[in-house]
Amino acid sequence: MAKIEIKELLDAGVHFGHLTRKWNPNMAPYVYTERNGVHIIDLYKTVAKIEDASKALHKIAQSGRKILFVATKKQAKDIVSEKAKEVNMPYITERWPGGMLTNFVTIRKAVKKMAQIDRSKQDGSFDALSKREKLQINRQREKLEKNLGSISDMTRLPGAVFVIDTRREHIAIAEAKKLGIPIFAMVDTNSDPRPIDFVIPSNDDASRSIEKVLSYITEGITEGLSERKAGKEKDEAQKEAKKAETKVKAEVKVDAAKEEK
Repeated sequence: MAKIEIKELLDAGVHFGHLTRKWNPNMAPYVYTERNGVHIIDLYKTVAKIEDASKALHKIAQSGRKILFVATKKQAKDIVSEKAKEVNMPYITERWPGGMLTNFVTIRKAVKKMAQIDRSKQDGSFDALSKREKLQINRQREKLEKNLGSISDMTRLPGAVFVIDTRREHIAIAEAKKLGIPIFAMVDTNSDPRPIDFVIPSNDDASRSIEKVLSYITEGITEGLSERKAGKEKDEAQKEAKKAETKVKAEVKVDAAKEEK
């Protein structure tokens, strides 16, 4: 992972917290000072926390588990969907579907329903339906795509959840906590960091701040995925070499047996 520059975080406004009267006292260890009634986050602690989170997510990605990104606030949606797509990870940027994690079996059924509709369009059975039925199914498909399309490849519970704005996404955090799924989050000065396993003290309202923190995080994930791919390729090469060696040994035995005859 590239070295995290304090100046880049400053330029992106990562250090700006909330108004002092709106702060959560549990964020005190991450506050550097107060300026004009606004808390200023200690960026040296932010850097250390980004590094810790990036290393942990690197390992999760390397293991082959998925990391679910959650951000439904307007200024984070597009950034999160773009960054998650870059590393081929699932994301939720529309309304959080209740039971998304705790009732994952039902959510998977809804995703399968979407795939079933797509198959019906391919095999021609969709064309045999009435105009009204087609309209209803298309509406259902659009709704499923909007809410669950981004998690269609997530066949099992994620290895981690990354959240932008812990106050807004409290239901997602509660579900992950209940299932023991590690929670990573950008946590602003008005939020409670205690339920979060990997706290990244940062401004979670400004799009530039969100983009900058996620760029470092996804860099660590990319490295983990690359190492996993390289490991798989190495294993495949070793298997092929072993097969070739076994084949040569078998041929030598056959030749030796022929010579004996």
